[in-house]
Amino acid sequence: MRAVVLLSGGLDSCVSACIARKVYKNITALTFIYGQKHEREVESARKISQYLGIEEHRIVTIDPSLFVSALVSQNEMIPEKKLNEIGKEIPPTYVPARNIIFLAYALAIAESKDADAIFIGANALDYSGYPDCRPEFIEAFQRVADIGTKRGVEGRHIKIESPLINMTKKEIIEKGVEIKAPFHLTWSCYRGKVKACGACESCLLRLKGFMDAGYLDPLPYEKYPEWYNPKDLVPLPFLS
Repeated sequence: MRAVVLLSGGLDSCVSACIARKVYKNITALTFIYGQKHEREVESARKISQYLGIEEHRIVTIDPSLFVSALVSQNEMIPEKKLNEIGKEIPPTYVPARNIIFLAYALAIAESKDADAIFIGANALDYSGYPDCRPEFIEAFQRVADIGTKRGVEGRHIKIESPLINMTKKEIIEKGVEIKAPFHLTWSCYRGKVKACGACESCLLRLKGFMDAGYLDPLPYEKYPEWYNPKDLVPLPFLS
């Protein structure tokens, strides 16, 4: 049994990859460079892939001029928001059609390798409001895979697996602790400094998830939001 796993190097994709590893003997991990302001997540993806003993890890470069986004523009600042403002509108960090493109690549590889599933760490609860992270998007792409591939029309469907789609960040972290996901190797911050910024949307959602789960985030931060007190939290049990 083989699966293709979208592995960005972030927290969600790490847990998704660990779930896939529990089920599938052979995995192809797929990571994309598309003009991000930094390559910290790509470095993390490499480390996670090695940690999980993934058989094949492909890193694909996409022309960054395709995208207009704060994540890829060197002239646009990463915005900072308060936690209660996140998800109320599609933020400037949205990358147009990113998951459509990523899943299309993954689908081509999956069919070429006769894989049975594609795993994506999309999450529609504690997230930044991206339209390509919602259940209806996954359902629509499943339909594309079913009618647009040879395997699909032959009835050997390639399943689009989104195991985290209806989980909160707290639940994702709890699941990761249960299966010993290497959170210490992940990177979620939109900025690529030595320490995570602790102020961008991705950092805030990550820190809130760890706080709600009662665990200390193992990554170093430049600063913590006022509501996060590391002294109230316990280290991850499998890293202590």
